[in-house]
Amino acid sequence: MKLVTTIQELEKLLALYRSLKNNIGLVPTMGALHEGHASLVRKSVGENRVTVVSIFVNPTQFNDKNDLLKYPRTLEADIALLETCGADIVFAPTINEVYPEEDTRTFSYPPLDQVMEGKFRPGHFNGVCQIVSKLFLITKPARAYFGEKDFQQLAIIREMVRQYPFDIEIIGCPIVRENDGLALSSRNMRLSPTQRRQALTISKTLFAAQKQTGEYTLPKLKKWVEHEIEKAEGLELEYFEIVDGNTLQTVSDWKDADYIVGCITVFCGEVRLIDNITLKNNAV
Repeated sequence: MKLVTTIQELEKLLALYRSLKNNIGLVPTMGALHEGHASLVRKSVGENRVTVVSIFVNPTQFNDKNDLLKYPRTLEADIALLETCGADIVFAPTINEVYPEEDTRTFSYPPLDQVMEGKFRPGHFNGVCQIVSKLFLITKPARAYFGEKDFQQLAIIREMVRQYPFDIEIIGCPIVRENDGLALSSRNMRLSPTQRRQALTISKTLFAAQKQTGEYTLPKLKKWVEHEIEKAEGLELEYFEIVDGNTLQTVSDWKDADYIVGCITVFCGEVRLIDNITLKNNAV
């Protein structure tokens, strides 16, 4: 496995691989890697001759600068994990390498980016699209891999690829959870032991909601989830939305869509956690 820190070196290396007819898989990350990331890397390794994993804490997608400063950075541990997964190249550039000058490009994909995270984190998805599009242009992968925990992000990246257009297959990979149900997240390492236990209420509530789909109307189910989180100690609900899994628009009746997803964001102390659960999927 090779560690690369400059765009020029990466492009030169990938040009050599392409000349040998090797297809390239890309796994974009912000580091602080866990088993969720590892599952993406292993999938890429199984489907491509060459797998590139980027590790870059992208400043343009943080609307809260304190969140950027506190984001975990664990490069040595990340590299060790990636070696066990079979990655070929780790791309870990500096901020100046990626943004030698301000990126003034704007990306807008309404209505996908105007709800949920788009509403509560203005500018976030523009920053995501800036960095992901840069990585696509640099690596020119055949496939790129993203976790379904960032459900809205995945939908927006698919739309960006469609509109740009990039000739890249976007692979969404299932949420990986701890044995007790907590969705794996780099932010989990910022939770105290007490907060870690409190955060379990999020996934437990979503799983319980999934089991009640035959009994509750969607408005009632939404209120029930909100009540369960709001009464839980140590948690502060930012939003819970029940949406069409394709358009991300709110649905109010089970008949409104074949694919319905519940998306939630909760603060546990200062740590902002996201999760989602499929409530209906007749589209498969």
